Amino acid sequence: MPRFSEYLGVDYSGAATADDGLPGIRLYRSLGTFEPQEVVRPLSDAPRWSRRSLTEWLTSALSRSEPLLLGIDHAFSFPCPYFEEYSLPPDWPNFLNDFCRHWPTDRPGVTVESIRRNVQFSPSRRTGSSRWRRLTDRRAGGAKSPFHFDIPGSVAKSTHAGLPWLLHLRQTLGDRIHFWPFDGWSPAPGRSVVAEVYPSLWKEPSPQARRTPDQQDAYAACRWLQTADQSDRLRDYLHPPASEAERQLAQIEGWILGVPTIEEGHCVETAAPGPA
Repeated sequence: MPRFSEYLGVDYSGAATADDGLPGIRLYRSLGTFEPQEVVRPLSDAPRWSRRSLTEWLTSALSRSEPLLLGIDHAFSFPCPYFEEYSLPPDWPNFLNDFCRHWPTDRPGVTVESIRRNVQFSPSRRTGSSRWRRLTDRRAGGAKSPFHFDIPGSVAKSTHAGLPWLLHLRQTLGDRIHFWPFDGWSPAPGRSVVAEVYPSLWKEPSPQARRTPDQQDAYAACRWLQTADQSDRLRDYLHPPASEAERQLAQIEGWILGVPTIEEGHCVETAAPGPA
């Protein structure tokens, strides 16, 4: 039996500022078994989604009583070497707060590039190597490091621009939403779930229907979430085979929903057991 009646797929963008309308931000929505449809920004002077306006819309959607499943295509956390480099505790909420102090990309007028290149923000205190990849990135095959900027298919800008908005959703909505797998592998019934997705895993079999690449990624994410839940396979994706140590690692680095199996990681020993 499906857990959700609504599905949202987001193709994200880390370009420009948090308030600029961006053609790279696309949102698709499906109700029940209906075909996913693009959600266009309500009539305004800026018809394209900005990161701020998208977050406001998502906050409203996630505030409704009926639970929904939301997939966003940027990394939700960083590889374990990052935590070790900066002596951060293996704790995702703490990581989000620490990151946003050093990379305030949600502030008006601030861009990812301005922080990378402007010494006043001291980005050197919180940077990473493009050689660092999370376990889930390696298992997904072509997924790039969240520190691998300036290459095709990079998620680095989207990640550095999007993490503050995950914190905003968490602070605003609290227990209404479950960030998988950081809040545990088994979301409570009736709670909306927010998960990281990687549309490249599924977009090829999906019909293009004259969609742009950004539209296709958002459509593919939405359609896959819908199909996984409606076919009752979602429960298996929420619980990939793993040891307790591997689960602890994924609750630090994050995991891409739909990527099968988890391997042993190297910083699990420092992690406290997460919620069930």
